[in-house]
Amino acid sequence: MSALALVPLALLAAASWSGRWVRPSADDWCFLPVVRDEGLAGIVGKFYLDDNGRIANGLLVGAYAEFGVAGHQWFAFFSGVLMLGILWAVTVSSLRRAGVTVPRGTALLIAAMVTALFLFVTTNTYKTFYWPAASVSHTLPPVLACAAVIPLLRARSRRGKAFALAVSALMGLFIGTLSEETTVVVGVVLVAAMLIGRWVFPAGNRGYCWAWCAAGLAGTAIGGLVLLASPGSQTRRERFGAQNAALLAPDSLIGSLRGFGEIIVTVATTWQYIGAVAVGILLGLVADRADGQPMRPHTRWPLLAVTGTLALLVSGYLCTVITYPVFRERVALANRLWNDYLLLYVVLLVGAGLLLGQAVRLLARNTAPVKAACAALCVLACLGPAVSLVRLDTNMQARAQRWDHQDRWLREREAAGSEVLPYKAVTVSGMLEPFSRQGRSPWPAGCVADYYHLERVTYSTRLP
Repeated sequence: MSALALVPLALLAAASWSGRWVRPSADDWCFLPVVRDEGLAGIVGKFYLDDNGRIANGLLVGAYAEFGVAGHQWFAFFSGVLMLGILWAVTVSSLRRAGVTVPRGTALLIAAMVTALFLFVTTNTYKTFYWPAASVSHTLPPVLACAAVIPLLRARSRRGKAFALAVSALMGLFIGTLSEETTVVVGVVLVAAMLIGRWVFPAGNRGYCWAWCAAGLAGTAIGGLVLLASPGSQTRRERFGAQNAALLAPDSLIGSLRGFGEIIVTVATTWQYIGAVAVGILLGLVADRADGQPMRPHTRWPLLAVTGTLALLVSGYLCTVITYPVFRERVALANRLWNDYLLLYVVLLVGAGLLLGQAVRLLARNTAPVKAACAALCVLACLGPAVSLVRLDTNMQARAQRWDHQDRWLREREAAGSEVLPYKAVTVSGMLEPFSRQGRSPWPAGCVADYYHLERVTYSTRLP
């Protein structure tokens, strides 16, 4: 298991190394001058008062933007390690809580595969993993939400349980002011857990588990209300016509359903996700109870599977509803918006694989061929993203070289006294740059001018 875990770990390491080619673009241009001139308080205030109301989002943006370009280059590495560490801790804690023993390296394999599939099996890895502004809004939040489960799984004493309740409420508050979409997913999952708690929560801790869910739900609701009541959120809704009436309009609901259907088709037909099923089968084949007997399918598994699937569909559709007024027909193409519920999809696939693995172990005398096949599928599931990452690395390097050249020229000309300078957009992976659409769309040219202390920048078709 440890050797097999090296495959997704190598993929994650290689992808993180490519982060050195990341350069600011799109929203980053507007964040950097604010953090440089006004610090962390400035960017948090900008988010809360003007942009979108996401206080926690502003904190995370300030944390990496404080280091300028270097913060963008190191973001992929630190966020990748953080997500892997959280999912690894959740996996280990879950297995221990369930009283399950597995071979060494199994938990790391599961966490590494889930991380790799979540980050790299996507139609635009750059916006999912490398673009910090999108990652802190849609990629990191669902993983951070999972971190709240760790104290719950490890709590044994009264103090430990009180700590888990506090973490649940505080994490809910943080998520509520970080990402509207992840807030929806967390809320749906917690409500679903409470509805089936009578049948799935341990009898001795049923009341405590309900209390933990309620604490998380209360924190998330409070955070969400703080965000929605903020001046920045109100301004954003007015700018994009995303008021409640617009969200609930029949054409918006139908368009959201159509867009979500397209997303489902895209995700369901992406074959690399078979790696999540394969690693789940491996878990089912090797997991033993504390007495050394094979782990048996539990009668609660079907209820969990159905509830999890419904939670995925409901939360996914609601996330599409609240983003549809902004993206309209393009909502099915904005893949970064899927990440808020895509992690739940990958986890459900691992769970489905676990059930299959347990069934195979009960029916088959020799499971070695199945283990070998699943190991091969895990490797194949990582090969597709690896090929895409090689191409992306080449494109990112080319963009970084052009960006650095223009950056030096702009700084030199500004130091010489220039106030108006030409700027050529240098793009990668469909990222927005100033003067897109042949110069018809100037955003964020004003932010670029602020970044270089210029009065303005003008549209150019060639590098200086």
